[in-house]
Amino acid sequence: MQNNYYAQKLNSQSLFKVYDTNISRVKQYLAAEISFVREHLAGNEKILELGAGYGRIVRELAGSCKSIVGIDISNESVELSKEYLKNSPNAEIKIMDVNNLTFEEKFDVILCLQNGLSAMKVPSQPLIKKIMEMIVNGGKAYFSTYSEKFWEHRVMWFQEQIAKGLLGELDLDKTKDGIIICKDGFKAIFHTPDDLKRIGELSGYEYQVQEIDESSVFLIITKDK
Repeated sequence: MQNNYYAQKLNSQSLFKVYDTNISRVKQYLAAEISFVREHLAGNEKILELGAGYGRIVRELAGSCKSIVGIDISNESVELSKEYLKNSPNAEIKIMDVNNLTFEEKFDVILCLQNGLSAMKVPSQPLIKKIMEMIVNGGKAYFSTYSEKFWEHRVMWFQEQIAKGLLGELDLDKTKDGIIICKDGFKAIFHTPDDLKRIGELSGYEYQVQEIDESSVFLIITKDK
């Protein structure tokens, strides 16, 4: 259901409106996620981003790596990315479902940011295994979710999106404990640090969980050399 929601409703121009926020704390959160990844790049990496939309993060990181490719299930978003990324020759977005990854090449870094775990139901052992198989030895996977400390700002951001007509009315009775539910069927969860630790353990590799900016919590899995 969530995959269909993102493909049919929160794509292309709608996603532009989501990230065109007037909430300064949300802008800080979005920038902090990208900065955290950028600070850990050497500049020669091949990167894959899961659930890349029209390429917002891809374009921001294109100048800090050798190449970056994103995947998304929305045809409209992928079409829009061609114009959005026209000045980033080492970047592109492809139509692909995270549950059917078909890349033959391997990547130095794989990203699943901006609470992508919620949208794509990533925390399954087979999928985590598949993602890690696509990473070179010594490479890393970055997953991020919301910090519990960001709840107030997160709800405010969703209310802004609702005011723009991007989402249905908030179900105030059910929106609590880190879960946002709209009356049109949209549901956004988050993962606690303990949840991320369990995902890290599923991978079978070394991992760490780190809070950033009091807005994001990152799970970083390192594929052993």
